[in-house]
Amino acid sequence: MDNTFFEIQELLHQKADFQARLNLLPYDGTPEVKEQSSGKYLYVRKRIGSRVTSTYVDVYSDELYQLLLKNAREARELRKNIRKLENSLAKLGYEDKELPARVVRNLDFARANMKANIYDQAVLEGVATSFPQTEDIIDNGIVSGMTASDIQKILNLKHAWEFILDRDVIQGKSDYYMLCHIAKLVNEGFFSDGGRIRGVPVTIGGSSYLPPVPIESVVKEHIQEILSSGKKEIDIAVELCMYCMKTQIFIDGNKRASVIYANHYLIAHGQGFLVIPEIHVSEFKKLLIRFYEGENISTISRFLKKNCWKSFE
Repeated sequence: MDNTFFEIQELLHQKADFQARLNLLPYDGTPEVKEQSSGKYLYVRKRIGSRVTSTYVDVYSDELYQLLLKNAREARELRKNIRKLENSLAKLGYEDKELPARVVRNLDFARANMKANIYDQAVLEGVATSFPQTEDIIDNGIVSGMTASDIQKILNLKHAWEFILDRDVIQGKSDYYMLCHIAKLVNEGFFSDGGRIRGVPVTIGGSSYLPPVPIESVVKEHIQEILSSGKKEIDIAVELCMYCMKTQIFIDGNKRASVIYANHYLIAHGQGFLVIPEIHVSEFKKLLIRFYEGENISTISRFLKKNCWKSFE
């Protein structure tokens, strides 16, 4: 295949990654201090088109002011990097294609449900959180009463969802390289290269199943077989998800990466999204163990399509 294709794909991944990081910043705008008779207050100023908006943040403190300055610097650097990547893409002849109307609607549908989806995924991973705590982490990046590790997992989930919901990324192939990049995002802060294929043995708690050490060429071939099977989109998404979970391709974060990867495929085809709701997590885990230990995929597939697949008209 033309090397230009892979170069464009990598640049699009980088661009979406920077955009996701920009979306993670709790405040967007230039900090300003307003003094009133009652004291000093912090606002962020932002230009949208020809209008300049000023949004209240909180009572002035040196710590918060420094945080706002840091956010503003990071935002400028991220936007600068995005512009550079857009210039590089233009030189390679890349043009942003118009997305099908149903895919655009699916992106909006997924974004509207993103907080709930992240919460459900966090519960599946055993993160000790409530929905209000999860929402606070997503909106502000911090929350009291939770471990730094759990907060990082939720932020990583947001990062990965922001990545796949990027208009450029949703046009990319749901291939092995897409899966690896998603795994890298969900493992950020825990492993130096969380998107690299596992090279050591692992065990699965509560199961006698011992997944073999995966071979990259075999994983790529199997993923391609699923993608080209000609089955319905939801069945392909379920098979991608279950294969990646059972294979335990990465050292950690396999359930998180598998679900988000399956959603990249499903959303790209305008077929809704697939997330295990909190009320079904216990039953899903039981079915997952049975699937790991040799039960046919049909049982867990029926469960997922009935209880975890959300579509729209």
